[in-house]
Amino acid sequence: MNHFAPAPSWRTELRTRVRTLAWLKALGNTVFLVVFFQLYLAIQKHPAFEVAQIPATDVDHWIGFQPWAIGLYLSLWVYTALPVALQPDKQRLVGYGVAMTVLCVLGLVVFYLWPSSVSEAVGPRPAGNALFAMLYAVDSNGNACPSLHVAASVMSCLWLHAILRKVAAPAWLYIVNLLWCAGIVFSTMATKQHLLLDVIAGALLGIAVGWLSVRRRGAV
Repeated sequence: MNHFAPAPSWRTELRTRVRTLAWLKALGNTVFLVVFFQLYLAIQKHPAFEVAQIPATDVDHWIGFQPWAIGLYLSLWVYTALPVALQPDKQRLVGYGVAMTVLCVLGLVVFYLWPSSVSEAVGPRPAGNALFAMLYAVDSNGNACPSLHVAASVMSCLWLHAILRKVAAPAWLYIVNLLWCAGIVFSTMATKQHLLLDVIAGALLGIAVGWLSVRRRGAV
């Protein structure tokens, strides 16, 4: 008579993934962000061409400025760390890192060749608290379209969806994943960091790179 061990629960699967190569994931994510922001800020400070202005739409006027959304906006850095933390081995960790690098490089190339801004459409933005002051100090000009904030969150959403499906997670986690992503996307417009056209372009970039990368055999 054959006896089979019960399949590990989704909680066990997720815990195991998080613990695997935890130090390498933390170090790699940190180094990636440092390098990315060095390039990001350098391109902003030295645009190669005249900065184009992105026009506002009726949707942007309807949403208005919602300062409470700053928390959702900044939560991107937690959200995008989740697919990194949930990679089960070095090969797939590297595969995900390559995919995110491709996404960021594509965005940075666009910022260099076609710098864009929302400053004219949005006008002066209040920096009523330290979080907004810090945000405006980092984001100056030339990085509006496509929104890399949106692109990274959409790509992360696709990867998290695939990982949750792989470990047979319950339905409520899929809902949390989608709502978190949607909240971040909304926050980019609510904080007036981006306009609708930036969001659409960023979403398309995130879908393209995310879908192509996550559909590879053995990606998750």
